[in-house]
Amino acid sequence: MVLARFAWLAGLVSTAIAATPAEWRSQSIYFLLTDRFSRTDGSTTAACDTADRKYCGGTWQGIIDKLDYIQGMGFTAIWITPVTGQLPEDTPYGEAYHGYWQQDAYALNSNYGTADDLKALAAALHKRDMYLMVDVVANHMGYDGAGTDVDYTKFNPFNDAKYFHPYCPITDYNNDTMAQNCWLGDNTVSLPDLDTQSTQVQNMWYDWVGSLVSNYSIDGLRVDTVKHVQKDFWPGYNKAAGVYCVGEVLDGDVDYTCPYQEVMDGVLNYPIYYPLLKAFQSTSGSMTDLYNMINTVKSTCKDPTLLGNFAENHDNPRFASVTDDMALAKNAATFTIMTDGIPIIYAGQEQHYSGGADPANREALWLSGFDTDSELYKLIATANSARNQAIAKGTNYTIYQNYPIYKDDSTIAMRKGYAGGQTITVLSNLGASGKEYSVSIPDTGFASGAKLTEVVSCTNVTAGESGKVSVPMSGGAPRILLPTSLLEGSTLCS
Repeated sequence: MVLARFAWLAGLVSTAIAATPAEWRSQSIYFLLTDRFSRTDGSTTAACDTADRKYCGGTWQGIIDKLDYIQGMGFTAIWITPVTGQLPEDTPYGEAYHGYWQQDAYALNSNYGTADDLKALAAALHKRDMYLMVDVVANHMGYDGAGTDVDYTKFNPFNDAKYFHPYCPITDYNNDTMAQNCWLGDNTVSLPDLDTQSTQVQNMWYDWVGSLVSNYSIDGLRVDTVKHVQKDFWPGYNKAAGVYCVGEVLDGDVDYTCPYQEVMDGVLNYPIYYPLLKAFQSTSGSMTDLYNMINTVKSTCKDPTLLGNFAENHDNPRFASVTDDMALAKNAATFTIMTDGIPIIYAGQEQHYSGGADPANREALWLSGFDTDSELYKLIATANSARNQAIAKGTNYTIYQNYPIYKDDSTIAMRKGYAGGQTITVLSNLGASGKEYSVSIPDTGFASGAKLTEVVSCTNVTAGESGKVSVPMSGGAPRILLPTSLLEGSTLCS
């Protein structure tokens, strides 16, 4: 379906309800591959073999039908994979079910539904006061074949070789000039690299992204392969979009990744991602590295409260592919939600999916039966609810920069929020067989005698002298403490 700029249908127009970075700070995002989340027919048994790399049947209507499932975990936004028209062939690497091999920017992927379906998804979300984030790709198009033999007429609107960098494969990803000017992909499925230094290409993209956001009432964008485009392209793109943009800069070096926040609202927090995994994927993980990186990101990034935090995504092996310890998974998910920035949970994480590297980590969520009684589903709901309460009841909670206030060999504690409205999160990597113990947390900001509730175990705690809080730890479970008064109006520990 062509993205007709004025082809709005009455009753389906849904004005975007969030645009600015400030409005996105308070959101919590559920990320899903449209093809792998929910089918229009509602099946929970339809086969989906990730090794086949083929379309499995997920749709935008399927997402609409399962918004209760998503909202039940406390999420206020969803991020969906790219919506544009893809290469149609079944390549040696499978089909373009993921959405990152676009050929027609002004068409929608008919496998996911129609223009009306996408508009209906935005409308359904906005009716729930939820936000829609859409994945976009500006770096490349997709082609079934060698980079030396591309038929550029297949692409819309970039239907001529003049819009692209000359073919050259990336052989050194640490060389920025090569990474930005040469091509991703290979000679089986090539990813022709757009000449984003060209003013004509820039204007075509800026015009397109503004139309996409406007026509489909999109509230925010996740931007793919940001490090493969020169930096001076992005401020104009972000401005043309007119909504919060968070970019993928797949690099754990804080000094490399943070400067991208000078040209785009936010980036995915890969600098935190790697020490987060090291801390919680093993009972001997390093709390020191995570503790230090929290502080390093705070001091290096322009605004850590606008970063996207995650423990899983579709590009990296799932957390549970390394360890099946449920307590460790709970701690990693809790960190993601309770630290600075915007939480992102990847569909299937709440069901403890354990797929390894791509494509194994792209499982069909419907095969879980959308189980709302799973341990991680309930834990994520609790953590999101705690964060949502602190945002609603506290003062400027989202702009208070989280800081670690305690660590030992197996425990880390963090404080976020101003006095009286803060949360204290205590995490352990002892695992499900971990011992019972109490840890005394200093520098909480609570007054002596303050009444607190630990919302994971629903235990009442009283702050001691100088605000120290003794937190009971058991079974390796995470702990989230709020002032008891902040629970009013929530279902936490009700």
